[in-house]
Amino acid sequence: MRDIRAFPVEKGSVALWWLGQNSFLFKSPEGTLAGVDLYLTDSCAALGHAAGINLSRAVPILIQPEELDIDLFTCTHNHQDHTDPETIRNLRNKDVFTFLGPHPSCDVFRQEGVESGRIQAAWPQCEFEFRDLKLRGTFALPTDTTDLNHMGFLLQFGNGPKIYITGDTDYTELLHEAAAHKPDLLITCINGGFNNLSFWEAAQLAEAVKPKAAVPCHYDMFPDNSVNPRMFEAAMKLKCPDVRYAQPEHGKPFVFDIG
Repeated sequence: MRDIRAFPVEKGSVALWWLGQNSFLFKSPEGTLAGVDLYLTDSCAALGHAAGINLSRAVPILIQPEELDIDLFTCTHNHQDHTDPETIRNLRNKDVFTFLGPHPSCDVFRQEGVESGRIQAAWPQCEFEFRDLKLRGTFALPTDTTDLNHMGFLLQFGNGPKIYITGDTDYTELLHEAAAHKPDLLITCINGGFNNLSFWEAAQLAEAVKPKAAVPCHYDMFPDNSVNPRMFEAAMKLKCPDVRYAQPEHGKPFVFDIG
């Protein structure tokens, strides 16, 4: 966490760190740090065991919850690998974070001791500004009936690149609405299981949205919910060859600029 806080970010760019699944940290040139869907425990293992599937964590926990030091904690929906009660419960400095997400996630924030004044509800097409960050909610198609409040985010720090992160979503042409905002970077689920975008559907989305580059996620965390990201890379070569494929390493800084 100290390395991330000290990492320099040039104007016109954004730095991100992928922590596995849909967990990302984003840092702006001004030093604003935003987290999306931070799953920093192994809490889903018990859920998987009860259902007879292996949801044990396959990616190391790179930042312990009590070590997290960010400005904005956001969640795209209320599935436990996206809004994790154990992660939120163990945040040492949650009294200085701003927490943002759809209403079911906000309920979890409150249940885990976050002050109401630090909670910001979000929904598709909402707009929120925090320091140099502009955030817009995007549409996502719920993948099951356990949570009908899925959404994605469009993030832009200052005049830097626009980032579209899908969150968990089934495929629908309504996702193409994000193209109107001309995102530079697409971060998309590709696992296909549990009704999420498959690698082929994610490539179709990249074709429609036309970002400069696309990053796959949500394929690496659980043994029984995984896929080879090379399938997405191959699908992009067929569907949208002008979109660059990018694959960050877990825990390593990935810098993206609008050049």
